[in-house]
Amino acid sequence: MENLAIWFANTLGQYVSREVVIFIISMVPILELRGGLLVASLLDVSIVRAIPICIIGNIIPIPFILLFIKQIFKWLKKIKFFKRFIEKLEARAMSKSDSIKKYEFWGLVLFVGIPLPGTGAWTGSLIAALLEIDFKKAILAELLGIAIATVIMSIFSYGLLEVLLS
Repeated sequence: MENLAIWFANTLGQYVSREVVIFIISMVPILELRGGLLVASLLDVSIVRAIPICIIGNIIPIPFILLFIKQIFKWLKKIKFFKRFIEKLEARAMSKSDSIKKYEFWGLVLFVGIPLPGTGAWTGSLIAALLEIDFKKAILAELLGIAIATVIMSIFSYGLLEVLLS
């Protein structure tokens, strides 16, 4: 993830401000807020400035995914070129859904909040949509998860762990 985030920062950074780079990275699947905070620290953007940019960037796709992804997938499956890819994407997302199925709200909070590969708001939203979790419940769970991820990634990205332990 770090290499991908750095590539985005170097490529986009030639055309837009550091803040716009961070915002865009925070909206991109896989990178999301985690990548945004990492790049923000590498670009020497203050944590106070980076956090709101990353949070907003990470939140923007959530309602669209929750509301429209099933319809989009249904439509794309009708196109032979996309059918296998969409089915694979759905299967991959659902393979990570056990904790969300079992604990629903808190499972989704932790899935989004704990920064592990393959977790985050994008995948969490996809799983919540496929499991047909109530929209309001899913939004709240994802916002709490993003708050947790923000704290964890701020500590690691900005070296706050050293400050806290000393």
